[in-house]
Amino acid sequence: MNAIHPSELLRALPYVRRYARALTGARDSGDALVAAALSAPLPDVAPRLALYAAVARTATSTQSSTGPDPLQRNLLLLTALEDLTVEDAAVILDIDRAEAEAELERGRAALRATAATDILVIEDEPIIALDLKRLVETCGHRVVGVAASEAAALRLAMEKRPGLILADINLGRGGDGSNAVARIQQAMTVPVIFVTAYPERLLTAEGVEPAFIISKPFEPLALAIATYQAVNGGRVPVA
Repeated sequence: MNAIHPSELLRALPYVRRYARALTGARDSGDALVAAALSAPLPDVAPRLALYAAVARTATSTQSSTGPDPLQRNLLLLTALEDLTVEDAAVILDIDRAEAEAELERGRAALRATAATDILVIEDEPIIALDLKRLVETCGHRVVGVAASEAAALRLAMEKRPGLILADINLGRGGDGSNAVARIQQAMTVPVIFVTAYPERLLTAEGVEPAFIISKPFEPLALAIATYQAVNGGRVPVA
């Protein structure tokens, strides 16, 4: 068993929870996965990697054999969303690097075949909003509106009924993106990805936290993976 100092555990835990939520496609099931993983002995690797490995192992043990490929899903999330190297991802998943690279490429190919959805972007910085729009359209999705304020976000959401929301937290004079999302979700059920330079404001383990958080600056692949996971409830297509 890997004895992890409590301070190391606390530093890594918020990000491991983010990974688990993206893996399962929901906040509550992701947190339950982390709790289950922590109840078992941790593998004898570096502390942060040990936590990721425990979550991945627990998720795989409860995955239906007829479901989507869990190895590709884990590799995509670990390398793109969590910004780990392929080497670290291979250690976490207990495979060699060559296999990790091959399965990662298959997973990326599968992402390119995903179904499109309508997306509402909530972002007050025009350049970032345009960048988000370009990236999600490259993934095959449709941007049905860009809102720079809480009021505009609520209005567009009611009009367009998007299948996914990409939201920043800090909208400057336009208000708070998390407040806009909360108001929208009172009227409809829609998955949300927060794309923010302030992830610590959402990874506090206090109150209601979102399932999907991407830190700015973000990698296009991370956005593509999170978009698929959010829309499909954690199900990744098999190449």
